[in-house]
Amino acid sequence: MDGPTPAAKRFDRAWTALEQHRGRVSPLHLRDLFVGDPERFQRFSLTHEDLLLDYSKQRVTTETMALLHELARAADLAGWTDRMFSGEHVNMTEDRAAFHVALRSRSTAPMLVDGRDVMADVRGELERMRGFAGRVRAGEWPGASGRPIRNVVNIGIGGSDLGPVMADQALARWRHPGLDIRFVSNIDGADLSDALAGLDPAATLFVVASKTFTTQETMTNAASARAWLVGALGEAAVIRHFVAVSANPQAVAAFGIGADSTFAFWDWVGGRYSLWSAIGLPLMIGIGPEAFDRLLDGAHAIDRHFRDAPLGANLPVAMALLGIWNTNFLGARTHAVLPYDQGLRRLPAYLQQLEMESNGKSVDRYGRPVRHPTCPVVFGEPGTNIQHAFVQLFHQGPDPVPTDFLAPVEPHHDLTGHHDILLANMIAQAQALAIGQDEAEARVAMIASGLDGATADRLAPHRTFPGNRPSTTLLFRRLDPYTLGRLIALYEHKVFTQGVIWGINPFDQWGVELGKTLTKKILPELSLDALAGSDQDSSTAGLIAHVRATRSRPI
Repeated sequence: MDGPTPAAKRFDRAWTALEQHRGRVSPLHLRDLFVGDPERFQRFSLTHEDLLLDYSKQRVTTETMALLHELARAADLAGWTDRMFSGEHVNMTEDRAAFHVALRSRSTAPMLVDGRDVMADVRGELERMRGFAGRVRAGEWPGASGRPIRNVVNIGIGGSDLGPVMADQALARWRHPGLDIRFVSNIDGADLSDALAGLDPAATLFVVASKTFTTQETMTNAASARAWLVGALGEAAVIRHFVAVSANPQAVAAFGIGADSTFAFWDWVGGRYSLWSAIGLPLMIGIGPEAFDRLLDGAHAIDRHFRDAPLGANLPVAMALLGIWNTNFLGARTHAVLPYDQGLRRLPAYLQQLEMESNGKSVDRYGRPVRHPTCPVVFGEPGTNIQHAFVQLFHQGPDPVPTDFLAPVEPHHDLTGHHDILLANMIAQAQALAIGQDEAEARVAMIASGLDGATADRLAPHRTFPGNRPSTTLLFRRLDPYTLGRLIALYEHKVFTQGVIWGINPFDQWGVELGKTLTKKILPELSLDALAGSDQDSSTAGLIAHVRATRSRPI
């Protein structure tokens, strides 16, 4: 049997070197690292345009970063990056390219998939989107009764919802003042009912977004929305009030949506990487084609930076390697993303899918069990709300939670005093997590506030914070379409880099499919008219039986 390849041996050596290095870093405290190196901020921060990535509060040294860079080289990050940007089938389990970078390419260079330049298709679909969005925004796409559209309801789920709704909220200041953009994703009927509340069918446009046009949640919601519209305006109105975004034109036509109202994307576009495609149509309708173009410009700028910048100056690579260090060598199993910007309140939810659906894998790209933990649990909420919720655990809980803080330097409102308080809170949280407060400092502070010595002694353990809790701070000048495009692309390339190092395929999601398969089996058994399944496990059978029995009893 053949032994490890030279590349595998190099990777193992790089990994082992980091494991040995961990023993030298573990006793170090961030407070001492800052005292010992007055230039630590300059040494452990990166910039690109107006972006500042400060990772000086991560538990790393110059040697740590050098060893992590060697790990990236040993994993052939440069080679895999070239493969992705060249349109190779890096999504090997589905035998597809993962070519979302082509969707936002602003270059005249060809972008090839299977030997074919896809840029004519990409640009053509973008032009169709611009034309349609412009007509809706100008009131030139009338509904069946001749009235202009004033409400847009996007029906999708997963990547067909999380990206557009996150970006719509982040860029609300750019939204057309005469348009109401709403989003429906949950199969819970309350979601659709709430979205339709108060809407006039004659002024409402539905965007049904589904790559396959068979997704159960999306198509059930779309069918109910269609019935709502037809009940008010008649069957002939469907063609003026529904548009589709799909890679399955036959299923779209069967639903009653015309070819002129169907916007395409391609099998080399993964759902959670699809905001840049026609999946972004409701966003383009809301913020306008020019602002949407700036979103693409921002993402393309980071694409160039990721591909061209050396490892030591590469922002998404630094973010990825710090995550590898925290997860695989310092034992962290969670990661928090805390945007100190209300517009980014849905960014953590978007990143939950991007990171965990991509890298939550237990086998490598060749189907072998992974040798190391992969993706941590990602969560977050906007600051300062989190400071009155779960951040207590960050400071005094037993397990450190590596954290990303994000904030604009300049607000989009004139309440500058508010923004200074916001920024001061964020910077203080990062400082407190890193530096902490020992028992003696807690006691001195309490006595200075007027407490007696005995009370201070009793309370000191409760007011002690261990510190040494890692965080990264990402600052940008202001939140606008260009910056949002850069932020999303930063995290996309972070996820890709980590997938390369973990040796997994970040572009499939087979775990999602199992639940769908079992749902199809359970769904008919919930009906009182159906025979209960005899081959279910006792818990599943018991739950089904309880639902059926409860429904059969009068209230």
